Amino acid sequence: MVTAATPIQLGMPSAASGLLDRFGRRATDLRISLTDKCNLRCSYCMPAEGLSWLQRSQVLTAAEIFRLVRIAVDSLAVRELRLTGGEPLVRADLVEIIAGLRAAHPELPISMTSNAVGLAKKAAALKQAGLSRINISLDSLHPETFAQLTRRPFLDQVLAGIDAALAAGLTPLKVNAVLMRGINDAEAAELLAWCLERSIELRFIEQMPLDADHGWTREGMITAAETRELLSSRFVLAPDPRLRDGAPAERFEVRLPDSAELLGTVGIIASVTEPFCADCRRTRITAEGKVMSCLFSREEVDLLALLRSDADDDAIAARWQQAMWAKPKAHGMDHVGLDSADYVQSERSMSAIGG
Repeated sequence: MVTAATPIQLGMPSAASGLLDRFGRRATDLRISLTDKCNLRCSYCMPAEGLSWLQRSQVLTAAEIFRLVRIAVDSLAVRELRLTGGEPLVRADLVEIIAGLRAAHPELPISMTSNAVGLAKKAAALKQAGLSRINISLDSLHPETFAQLTRRPFLDQVLAGIDAALAAGLTPLKVNAVLMRGINDAEAAELLAWCLERSIELRFIEQMPLDADHGWTREGMITAAETRELLSSRFVLAPDPRLRDGAPAERFEVRLPDSAELLGTVGIIASVTEPFCADCRRTRITAEGKVMSCLFSREEVDLLALLRSDADDDAIAARWQQAMWAKPKAHGMDHVGLDSADYVQSERSMSAIGG
């Protein structure tokens, strides 16, 4: 298990320090949620009836997003941007947002996390606007299982979106999958084989206690160790020799038994059982402009009010730094342990936070 370091004995960092926290971690990966709305109702994220969506006036405008990214890149040493949701594709000005970001930051890697519903019609335009690559959620290749998990019969749309993303060059394309016990866990090896055939990197994500129904249990989730065991029924996994370098996924090289041929890689994001908090490099902004220093934190810092006041960029940067300086050690607490007795789940679900 990886744990965070001892707090460093420093005062608040200077602007030149970027988004430094008390444990010596520096956030260089910015994730901005464009909307809390989503057109799926995944059981591990959202209740069947959906959630109460933010009003349009509560959500960051394109101009506010541009300003936040400019501050992050020019003043706070952010080097990577991912657009999240909810579902980014439901935002009508998505292409314009990406084009504006690309024009202002020609060298910045800009990725997006999506469920791919509707992506087939927009993939080429997103690439042309300047999107670098995309992560797509796909938990099952079987229509009935997909519908059970997402509560929507949209598997064909998702698969068409994946094909369109590959054709548009939104690569390396990654697929994110959450295994649910007794529902799709038996499909793990099948899903990996499907991704390998298409040169897609599959990443299995342990189910996290970020569901709106608060139905998560440690016993109910499929662990990283179980995932590796499920894949071993068909493949041989070996640690990827490349440095992890702050990535949330631990990568494994994939081969067939008795074969030296490398088929590709698979990643496992084990936020619960094998946490990587000590090397976390992410800072998150919710759709309504609040900093979440940790995905599991119950503390938020509002930047939207500053954006809509007469505050200058330096004041916004300083407030952002203060938020990140207070980042908890792990899992929103002073210790690692999503399944510990003192863990209190955030009131926000994943769709309302932005992954």
